[in-house]
Amino acid sequence: MTSSRRTRILPALLALPLALTACGGAPEPDAKAVAGSDYPVEASSCGYTSTISAPPERAVTMNQGATEVMLALGLQDSMAGTAYLDDAVPAKWKAAYDAVDVLSKEYPDNETLLEADPDFVYGSYASAFGDGAAGPQDELEKLGIGSFLSLFGCGENKPSADVSFDSVWDEIGTVAHVFDVPERAAALEDEQEQALADLASSRPGDGLDVFWFDSGDKTAFAGAGEGGPQLILDAVGATNVFADVEGGWADVSWERVVKVDPDVIVLADASWSTAKDKIAMLEKDPVLKNLRAVKAKAYVVLPFSETTPGVRLADGAVSVGAQLSELG
Repeated sequence: MTSSRRTRILPALLALPLALTACGGAPEPDAKAVAGSDYPVEASSCGYTSTISAPPERAVTMNQGATEVMLALGLQDSMAGTAYLDDAVPAKWKAAYDAVDVLSKEYPDNETLLEADPDFVYGSYASAFGDGAAGPQDELEKLGIGSFLSLFGCGENKPSADVSFDSVWDEIGTVAHVFDVPERAAALEDEQEQALADLASSRPGDGLDVFWFDSGDKTAFAGAGEGGPQLILDAVGATNVFADVEGGWADVSWERVVKVDPDVIVLADASWSTAKDKIAMLEKDPVLKNLRAVKAKAYVVLPFSETTPGVRLADGAVSVGAQLSELG
């Protein structure tokens, strides 16, 4: 990563649009603030701006993506709780995750959340701030609780930012700035940029037509041309057979899947739609079992949390690349 990226966090975030700026005339940082930091700061996304007066000490994360950004930044000691996993937390963060209280299997309600005495709430999807969950961000603000919603979780398939690895790193940088650990975000970006550069040079998916199968039975919920699946397939040099479809994911008919007859099928493995169940469906169906990829068992399996824009998206690209290489 170039030094210019590390020094351009604020103007870049404003351009997304995303603002994360020190307020002019701010009071001297209190005892919680790290020396050299300027607080309060503003974190904005999805049309809402939250003011954070000092580095949070009792953050609550409301989705796996948000949780893993915090863990990747080494912020588990600043977490009062977490909730809502889609699949397993990877081994590299498991010990850190286990040290954090799990407030709920899915979303905790507002009362449960407040019992954790949070000073910051970070969610990956707009539903995290619904009435049946944490509650609206402006209501949390009235209680002195800062908040941040992922740039990619605004709802109605309308993120604050174009989906790219740069925008993923900008979100990580935003969270790092809120907690005053920008150097950790820079180190993560360096590591992921190198991994992506290695994939770009090897192109393990070159010449392969890939169908990204997220979930669904009556129709296929497929990785489309504007989300995490497209970024991963671009990174490994493969062709997404539904790259021309708008959005990050979209329902497509099985007739379209049969028509494109992909070389490889990537299967998202999630608690609500496992890769095993999807394979069983494909191999049982009298039409789909004749797809080239199904007959060859040319499957690539990826945890759902490595398919969405977030800190594990680069890991997903590395995994897909390795599995494609194994398929030969």
